[in-house]
Amino acid sequence: MNARDLVELTKPRIVAASAVAALAGHLAAARPVDAARLLAALIGVVAVTAAAGALNQVLERDVDARMPRTAGRPIPAGRVRAGTAALLGVALAAAGVGLLAARVNALTAALAFLALASYLGVYTPLKRVTSLNTFAGAVPGALPPVLGWTAATGELGAGAFALFAILFLWQLPHFLSIAWIYRDDYARGGLVMLPAHDPDGALTSRQAFVHAVALCLAALLPFALGMGGPVYLVGSLALGAFFLAPTFAFLRVPDTARARRVLRASLIYLPGLLCLLALGR
Repeated sequence: MNARDLVELTKPRIVAASAVAALAGHLAAARPVDAARLLAALIGVVAVTAAAGALNQVLERDVDARMPRTAGRPIPAGRVRAGTAALLGVALAAAGVGLLAARVNALTAALAFLALASYLGVYTPLKRVTSLNTFAGAVPGALPPVLGWTAATGELGAGAFALFAILFLWQLPHFLSIAWIYRDDYARGGLVMLPAHDPDGALTSRQAFVHAVALCLAALLPFALGMGGPVYLVGSLALGAFFLAPTFAFLRVPDTARARRVLRASLIYLPGLLCLLALGR
């Protein structure tokens, strides 16, 4: 076991994405930025997200061992013991929630705990039972910008719900494209993803397109709420057109190549929109 293995346990790319989303949510709240509070919020979000990654890998170590894409992860590869990973996850969770409660506010700490609990206690077990797990997993995945918002304001509001809607809807075409690309891997691992019931991809591609359209509409909410001006509006419309093009192509011909284009477009769309949100005013 080495430091690299411990970092890999935390799913660092997801951690980085959550931190960026929380930062965007905080800046979108448009109040004078308290640098110390913002730093504490970001550290807390990073710790809780890292805990979720580590504990998820503990719970799914048998699944990971059966899938070529994940068999090299630290636990199934035998580089880190499950007990060690569990201790790391629990310590990160306690530190993250504790920091948010002590240095930010109780609401943000409670929402962070809710995100962690729903990810591990609802989404993770549902992946073995029903393809609806994608919708369940989108709930904790949509909370980082809300955590940034509540860290700045101490309350929920229309802006927080708009951020939640955007992140929730973005995850559906994003993860459906992944589920289609790696459908054989997921089946080998015993995870029940939508493509398992959709061999020709018609339903998967339709769900991806419908939710991409809903996402583009939800992305207009910040403008309607005064969280962004004309630059935000034009930028969100341009990004929406950019994202809808590959999802429509995937709808017309649901194959792996087009699913990869949806995935790549989603990875450009979200950072772009978050930047517009952060600088919206």
